[in-house]
Amino acid sequence: MTLPIKEALLLLYLVAGSAAVAERLLSLGPPGPALFLYVGLFGFLAVCLLLAAYIRNTHLRLGYAVLLSASALLLDSFQRIVGEPLTYDAFINLLNSAGFVGDALGQHASSIASAFASSLLLLVGVAMKPKRTLPLPGSASVAAPLIGIATLSGILFARGGEGANGLPSAFPILAYSGVFLYEQGVSPNAARQDVTIPRTGPRARGDIALIIDESVLGSYLDINDARGATSGLARSRPGVEIHNFGYAASITNCSVGTNVTLRHGGTRDDYERINATMPAIWRYARKAGLRTVYIDAQRTGGNLHNLMSRQELEAIDRFIQFDDVPVRERDMAAADVLARLLNDRTADFIIVNKVGAHFPIHDKYPDAFMRHRPALPRGGFADVSDTGSRDGFGGSSEDWARYRNAYRNTLLWNVGAFFDRLFARARIGDATIIYTSDHGQDLHEAGNPGLDTHCSSDPVIEEGLVPLVVIKGATLKTLDWERNLGANRNRVSHYEIFPTLLSLMGFDEQRVRAVYGPSLLERSTGDPSFNARFNARLGLKPRWIAINPEKIAASSEAQQARTQEMASRSP
Repeated sequence: MTLPIKEALLLLYLVAGSAAVAERLLSLGPPGPALFLYVGLFGFLAVCLLLAAYIRNTHLRLGYAVLLSASALLLDSFQRIVGEPLTYDAFINLLNSAGFVGDALGQHASSIASAFASSLLLLVGVAMKPKRTLPLPGSASVAAPLIGIATLSGILFARGGEGANGLPSAFPILAYSGVFLYEQGVSPNAARQDVTIPRTGPRARGDIALIIDESVLGSYLDINDARGATSGLARSRPGVEIHNFGYAASITNCSVGTNVTLRHGGTRDDYERINATMPAIWRYARKAGLRTVYIDAQRTGGNLHNLMSRQELEAIDRFIQFDDVPVRERDMAAADVLARLLNDRTADFIIVNKVGAHFPIHDKYPDAFMRHRPALPRGGFADVSDTGSRDGFGGSSEDWARYRNAYRNTLLWNVGAFFDRLFARARIGDATIIYTSDHGQDLHEAGNPGLDTHCSSDPVIEEGLVPLVVIKGATLKTLDWERNLGANRNRVSHYEIFPTLLSLMGFDEQRVRAVYGPSLLERSTGDPSFNARFNARLGLKPRWIAINPEKIAASSEAQQARTQEMASRSP
């Protein structure tokens, strides 16, 4: 008798996903229509897999085997890495970050390797030559996987991209792809508009700069918590005013959405249209007579990220990266370049994308800045900007304690030492600088599971908690930063930055407000919140997470960390 090896492999593949199935069943609650529909859909997709395995044509069967197993590998890898299901919103974020797939392979090698086992079962189970013949036309087996993908795509489209959790892992990625291709096919390609808002006043004298840090949690800096890491911004500086808006809400908890919106001015209610069709900030800066400069410390070799296009790059007069500078030194190199620009007597608009504190943070600071111990092991990621293997990091409480110490050390270097260097080398007198971060961090201080620090589909508030500080020359006559500073502390968000920049450039404030909303100068009327569903598609609405300062995770290590830092400075 022929052993049913092929069928056994497919069954083992389905069993390997039992944890996701159990989680979905629990979420559906008592038996009812939703439960029966889910079980029916699971069974239907399982049959589609089985029929694919009985395709007689070897080339077609092998093609399906590779396609289905690759889809399963991608889905299982993602869910092992972040510890939560892949939503359609997260899928869009993955597409937007496709340029870094090579880095991801190195960063999450162990998680991908563990996910490979179940996808291998599927690959071999489908690819093996069938020993039996099904009592069906051959075309039925060929069409079955396509019907399964199309059916799930239709369901996801009708449900706004939701409903793929706990289904056979071979199908969701392919179904998401089908929905995305449909969206792209029916979406109009609107031309990007020119600057139409007039300038009615003088722009601020000197340079205007926006410094966007990476992965800096607002509550971990001393400007917002006396126990936080030294930021270089908490003490007075000769000839400089520092206006701290406190805790601020990021646009979203993932880098891509925040950066593209900061550059294009998307609002809470209209970010998709504005980001896609309105002028980038560089166009406004040029209209105001400023030279445009982009300092990118994260990428090298001319590579672009955060949805910056070649068309957008055409409006940038100077594009600066640090190809030959070690990752640990790039923020210092950015500080030096920024200082030279502030000193050169040419009026510039500058955006700086810093290396900051994105994982891996093992080697993002010099040995002299290891003031908080025990920290993550050093020496393995010196050349990695924002990816790196998580091998050996299991997410235990001890692992996270080391992570948080390494994170504090990184902030001391890439924030504190950065600003110390900038203030020491730059003439700030004629400059206005806005400092923030793209998003915050989940440092798992509440004991929540998982290995992710941001981009979660179900984020804690710390993922959207960022600093927001305005730095200017003390004698520079510009906007009235103090007018509503007290009332706005801990109540502003990234959305006020773009209209503030346009006000600094002299554009008509009423027209700016009508398109882009209020600036940092106006009294805030709402509670700060960030968008946990930035890629809101198919009828779904953005999901806003309010930031309540009273609910920010308190760290039992914070006082100890501050004590260690002060002790390390003692003679």
